[in-house]
Amino acid sequence: MPDAAPPPPALPEVAAAVERGDLSAGAAENLARALADEHRSGSHAAIRDLIAAGDWAELDALYFEVIPFGTGGRRGRMSDHGTATMNPRTVAESADGLARYLASQFPEKAAKRGGLSAAVAHDTRNRSEEFARLTATTLAARGVRTYMFRGFRSTPELSFAVRHLDCDAGVVVSASHNPPSDNGFKAYWNTGGQVLPPHDRGIIDAVYASGKIPTIDFDEAVDDGLIEVIGEEVDSAYVSAVANLSLSSNRDVTAVYTSLHGVGETNVFNVLDRAGFRGVELLASQRDPDGGFPTVDANFPNPERIEVYGPAIERAKEIDADLVLATDPDSDRLGVCAKGSGGEYRHISGNRIGALICDHVLRKRSQQGTLPANGYVVETLVTTRLIGEIAKAQNVRVIDDLLVGFKYIGQTMDQEGPDAFVFGAEESLGYLAGQYARDKDAAVAALYVMELAASLKAGGKTLHDRLDELFVAHGYHTEGQFSEKLPGSGGREITAKLMAAFRTDPPTTLGGIELAKVYDYADHEVRSLPTNERSEALPEPDGNLLIFQSDAGSGTAVRVAVRPSGTEPKIKFYTFATAPVSDAGALPNVKAATDATLSKVQNDLSAWVAAKLDELS
Repeated sequence: MPDAAPPPPALPEVAAAVERGDLSAGAAENLARALADEHRSGSHAAIRDLIAAGDWAELDALYFEVIPFGTGGRRGRMSDHGTATMNPRTVAESADGLARYLASQFPEKAAKRGGLSAAVAHDTRNRSEEFARLTATTLAARGVRTYMFRGFRSTPELSFAVRHLDCDAGVVVSASHNPPSDNGFKAYWNTGGQVLPPHDRGIIDAVYASGKIPTIDFDEAVDDGLIEVIGEEVDSAYVSAVANLSLSSNRDVTAVYTSLHGVGETNVFNVLDRAGFRGVELLASQRDPDGGFPTVDANFPNPERIEVYGPAIERAKEIDADLVLATDPDSDRLGVCAKGSGGEYRHISGNRIGALICDHVLRKRSQQGTLPANGYVVETLVTTRLIGEIAKAQNVRVIDDLLVGFKYIGQTMDQEGPDAFVFGAEESLGYLAGQYARDKDAAVAALYVMELAASLKAGGKTLHDRLDELFVAHGYHTEGQFSEKLPGSGGREITAKLMAAFRTDPPTTLGGIELAKVYDYADHEVRSLPTNERSEALPEPDGNLLIFQSDAGSGTAVRVAVRPSGTEPKIKFYTFATAPVSDAGALPNVKAATDATLSKVQNDLSAWVAAKLDELS
């Protein structure tokens, strides 16, 4: 955030709360600024009521920071006011900053009312439609012609719409897989991808500089042509674009699909239906759009969590379905459980789904003669290396040095040429093929998972069987991840200190395996361990990411990635272990030994983090 002017003097009771330790200094500063800001006058009475009631915990939660507008946008807890939350003011200033930055980048368009254009979509979360309408009216009030979807839609369809309608930008109101308390504002550029440098920084600066924000009545803007409500035409074009990527005619497979009360019926189910899959049953109990996610375990709709599959698996057992598919509320990520040989339904990790889809796409396109001679596969630095091994075996180029975030895969598509793009994947259930979008899409992933499962079923095999074949061919790859949440007014400071500890005093042995190198993408160097001394430069890419790696040798190799979240006060840890497999008979023992090693690595890493946090507290 840019340097702000000194805050006005705090109220005596606020200063006393800080002195007692009941309120953070950051909250006091933001409260003082808010009370002095005429543009926030609508929240003044509510702030004073909370001060009078002495509700310092709530005031701290609402004002401890200015909610960051990161490189993708904003995400956090919803409220009616507060600098640290998603509320009408923070949403409006996000849209206002985007509009003013667009005008600075395209002045000739901006000179004409309605010359600039943007698309706006929202998911099924509480207040998503309210925030989307506010976004649309704010953009329109700045003269931006705004296409707003009638009803909820998926994030990938928004990416498609930006390109299809030749827009200058796009916005999705969604907090992805977060709990019901949260919402978000995600910004897209004219490529259909999330905003990237230098536009991200420019938008951020414009957002933080917002003062008085203009608005316009929604219906008036529609009548004036500044807002156009869109729906069926874009839907049909999007669904066709995805369904036309089909690589197989096999359709004999059954699945239970759950949208987890999100938007997935609009993209995943419609694409599968258009592609001719008739054995897909929508899970009735989780079909209705509901931002409270009432039937989802812990009301936490993240398909990376095995617990969310319970109701769908129960239904799958009743109808003897082959697969269970699940998507997050904005339906850009796909999770899969597949029935095993014993009839049990086993969850498949995002890394392994990516490997299966990559294998399917490469084999089918190679057989059909449509694999580009200069084709390439893209994955991030925290995604399984199995995808790269599969691509290399097909003589397909692998780009695997991207920072975390699907926006970098979209960027690579445009840099390297979309015609040669074959497949992109990230470990958190994100996948894309084709050229129709620049963000991950659960619909195209579901299409390929269903096709692959149908082909395997015809031969008496399952997705699990194909995974084992890939392990025998390319080595056994196993992965895991966990997060350390550090919420509250001191969370970001502790996050920074913990990342610093990883750099200055890193772990050198995990799970009984010595770590040999650390790749530091912020300090741009490779350091040898255990001395932690620089051994070589690491110019690209640029981001706050550390990767620790053991010597490959001839046995089990270990990698650990560490990075702070870009949207929340937490650090994410990704663990990887790989071991060679001599033949199919050796695979069970290799699996057991490698899984045990990875478990030890995770336990040691967790213990190291806990000890460091004790030191920092």
